[in-house]
Amino acid sequence: MTQSSLRRADRVSAILDRVSREGSVDAAVLAEEFEVSPATIRRDLQVLEEQRLVSRTHGGAVAVDMAYELPVRYRTGQHREEKVRVAQCAAGLLPHGQLTLGLSGGTTTLLLARLLAVRVDLTVVTNALNIASELVLRPRIKLIMTGGVSRTQSYELVGPIAEEALRGLNMEIAVIGVDGISARGGLTTHDDAEAHTNRAMLRQADKVIVVADGSKVGRVCLAQISPLDSVTTLITDSSADLDQVEAIRRTGTAVVVAG
Repeated sequence: MTQSSLRRADRVSAILDRVSREGSVDAAVLAEEFEVSPATIRRDLQVLEEQRLVSRTHGGAVAVDMAYELPVRYRTGQHREEKVRVAQCAAGLLPHGQLTLGLSGGTTTLLLARLLAVRVDLTVVTNALNIASELVLRPRIKLIMTGGVSRTQSYELVGPIAEEALRGLNMEIAVIGVDGISARGGLTTHDDAEAHTNRAMLRQADKVIVVADGSKVGRVCLAQISPLDSVTTLITDSSADLDQVEAIRRTGTAVVVAG
């Protein structure tokens, strides 16, 4: 794929990723790299500034002074091929027949939900608004959604209301999306309220599967969801750092490398 063939969401995702890594971007350089006009890049940066994700400067933009977490609508385009492989692997590992499945929010769990939409034997418990919208029109899937306070960044419902709903439910398997997973930090995410709610979900599951593309393996974010001893299986892809994968395996967590 050439840079010019990127959809706008993918281009903006790449811009945000560059800002998070380097602290600033130059509009002229971006226009040349993505093979679009400078006016197109200026419009992209204006939209991001309006969403308070960057601060525009003369000739470019800089990162804003805040904890950096991409909104889920932009994260979908990042590492998409790897996420698709992970989701396909997870779908193949789930047992056939009647199953009560928990799905936390996340771009990979959303891809998994789309793959599972054809099944007729599932009860799905989720706190993710976008996952619920994918499944609500599937009459043969029983959908249970928690209440809670919505998070704009992840489309998840979090907080005491969500956690109280989860405590009353039992799931055979929970599939959890994370922002980071490592032997040292366990399962982590950017937001403490989200971490607390996801912890409530995995506590109600007999088995816990973590889906994480290779970029998240070895990463430690602000808030811990759980140590690794609560995880049955990690599904990642071949881009994951091999030393980090082996460190996770040594904790007793099974690791499946998709693709």
